[in-house]
Amino acid sequence: MNNISKIVTTSVLLLVFMLMFVSSAEAIPAFARRYKLSCSTCHLPFPRLKPYGDEFAGNGFIIPEEEKERDYVTGGDDLLWLNKDFPIAGRFEAYSVFDTREEVDKDLQIPWGMKLMSGGTLFKNIGYYFYFYMSEKGEVAGIEDAYLHFDNIFGSGIDIMAGQFQTSDPLMKRELRLTFEDYMIYKQNVGESGTNLTYDRGVIMAYTLEKTGTDLVGLVVNGNGKGEAGEEGTFDTDPYKNWGVRINQGFGDLLSVGFFYYKGKEKHELNPGTNSLTYWGPDFNIDLGLVNCTVQLLKREDTDPMFDGSGKVVTDGTVAELVFLPQRDKSRFFFTGLYNNISSDFPGIAYETATLSGTYTLARNLRLMAEYTRDLIHDKNRFVVGTVTAF
Repeated sequence: MNNISKIVTTSVLLLVFMLMFVSSAEAIPAFARRYKLSCSTCHLPFPRLKPYGDEFAGNGFIIPEEEKERDYVTGGDDLLWLNKDFPIAGRFEAYSVFDTREEVDKDLQIPWGMKLMSGGTLFKNIGYYFYFYMSEKGEVAGIEDAYLHFDNIFGSGIDIMAGQFQTSDPLMKRELRLTFEDYMIYKQNVGESGTNLTYDRGVIMAYTLEKTGTDLVGLVVNGNGKGEAGEEGTFDTDPYKNWGVRINQGFGDLLSVGFFYYKGKEKHELNPGTNSLTYWGPDFNIDLGLVNCTVQLLKREDTDPMFDGSGKVVTDGTVAELVFLPQRDKSRFFFTGLYNNISSDFPGIAYETATLSGTYTLARNLRLMAEYTRDLIHDKNRFVVGTVTAF
């Protein structure tokens, strides 16, 4: 990067920071600021969502009964609803890590990540959300989540979300976890395949059968992540599109059972072969108030992930998460247990860890955490102490 580019980039970032702090006079995130609600209305603790937070997100980050014309600039035009104030918030994550699996076993990851977030109303039942990762592991990661949300289109009960999102969002949302340890099967690639269940570009449609309470989700995505457009200006690197469906059925307030199926095909940029892949598997959630447990079982099958005719590969993944809330909604201490397992015919991607994490909510928008992860394959340990705040 030349000096002129550095000056321009620095100036833009400084301007963004100035705008953020001018519009964020109160030290609360954008949605709480917009509706003058505590962060605990939607989160317990943040970023983990309560049922009301799920409903708020499902409505396109809108509280319909709170949307008043006086809160917008309409200019006397019924088809114009501009926010009087542009909603914006920030998030800061910092960790100290001791990891015996790494040659550099002691690392101050401060900051690990910094992002700017914005979301809200575009017009009545149309919302938007995006965030810009100014720094993720020391690099400018750019836009990750970025989409428009059309709620209850033409009164049909169908929601449509179009843009960039994680394909795993209908399952367990990686951005909402309380642990430093990730949900590993979602981000695992196999061989030379460019497909996993993290960020992609596409469309999601969601519908709920009112009589049975069955949630239906369908999605269509490029299948190759969120990389830059190629020389021809296209984001997709092959002529194929990937698609997926999820069905989820609740049984009262205690239990829900889901099933996910995803199918795709991809062409390698250099090798002549193609790879067809599927993900499928059930998931279960039990909510007992004090304890919330989620289990995801996922099988991935690739016909030729090396694109050289070497044959089929089967990969099995398990994610099991248990969150303990000692005082239910009044809890300030939270404990999370997380188990990850990946087994595969493909060498080098086996993974098995057990994690125990403790979280303390110092403020509604500031939490402290300490975490221990045991690598069960290599008999190694990782200890993490950190903080996450939103403002």
